[in-house]
Amino acid sequence: MKNFQQIIKTGLEVIRKESESVSNLTNFIDETFAECVKLIHESKGRVIITGIGKSAIIAEKITATLNSTGTPSVFMHAADAIHGDLGIIRPDDVVICLSKSGNTPEIKVLVPYIKSFGNSLIAFVSNTDSYLAKQADYVIKTTVESEACPNNLVPTSSTTAQLVMGDALAVSLLDARNFSDRDFAKYHPGGSLGKRLYLRVDDLYGMNEIPKVNVDAKLKDVIIEISEKRLGATAVLNENNQLAGIITDGDLRRMLVKTNSLEDIVAKDIMSVNPIKISPEAFAIDAFELMRSHNITSLVVCKSGNYLGIIHIHDMLKEGFV
Repeated sequence: MKNFQQIIKTGLEVIRKESESVSNLTNFIDETFAECVKLIHESKGRVIITGIGKSAIIAEKITATLNSTGTPSVFMHAADAIHGDLGIIRPDDVVICLSKSGNTPEIKVLVPYIKSFGNSLIAFVSNTDSYLAKQADYVIKTTVESEACPNNLVPTSSTTAQLVMGDALAVSLLDARNFSDRDFAKYHPGGSLGKRLYLRVDDLYGMNEIPKVNVDAKLKDVIIEISEKRLGATAVLNENNQLAGIITDGDLRRMLVKTNSLEDIVAKDIMSVNPIKISPEAFAIDAFELMRSHNITSLVVCKSGNYLGIIHIHDMLKEGFV
C-alpha cells in the first residue's frame, strides 16, 4: 500500500489530466457542433443515443439530461440494438453514437443498419480516422491525448470528455428553445426544485380545515375554533361574511398578558386587522417566502376579496421546501 502522499499525488494527477481533456474540448465546438444542434432542434423526431461499454453508460446519462431539458431522447444499447432493439428507431429520429475508438465490432455491425434506415447519424468519437467517424453524417470530436490512468487503458478522460460534450449539446438545445425554469419544473414535478417552481397555494391549502368565526364570537368560541381546526389561527368575518381580520395563537397569548377580565372579550377585540393575504393561484414558494420575511406561520388565502382558507408553514415543510 502506498503512503498518503503518493495516493494524494495520484488523485491530483487524475484530476489534472481530465481537466485538461475537458478544456481541450473548446477546440471542437465548431460549425459542425452548431449544425448538430440545429438538426436536433428542427427535427420532428427524437434523439436516439447509443454506445457500448463505458460509452453506453455515458450515453444513458446524456439521454437523461436531454429528456430533463425538453429534448425527447431514448437510450439504445449498441449490443441490444443488433439483437432486436433497432425497432426503437423511427424515421424522423436523429441517432448519436458514442465511441472512443469508433472501431468496436458492435459499432461496425450497427452503423450500416442505421444508415440504411436513412436517419441522420452523429458521432461522438475520439478517433476521427475510425470506421464510425467515416460513416457518420456529422462528427463531434471528443478526442483526448490519453486516459487518466497510468497505463492509458481505463476509460477516464475519454468518458469525461463524452459526458461534457453531451452537456454542451443539451444546454445549447435548452438555450435554443428558450427553456425556462418553469419549463424545467414541468419535467421535475416530484423533486424539490419542481415543487418550488410548479406547486401553487391552491394545491396545499385545500387539504386544511377552514377556521372562521364572526366578529362578535366569544373568546371561548375563538379558542375552540383554533383548537379544533389545528392551524394555530382563525379568520374573523364581518356581518357580510367578508374578512375582517385574523386571530392567531400569538394574539391570544398577548391578550392574556394584557387583560385581567376575559368575560366580555369578543373576536373583534383581539383580532389583527388587514392580515397578510395570498391568492390561491400564487406559487407555494412565494407563500413560503412571504411567511419567512414577515416571521409568521400562516397566511390567509383570498380570491376577489373572498376568504377561502389558511395555508400554514407546516404545509411547506411537508413538501420539503426547507
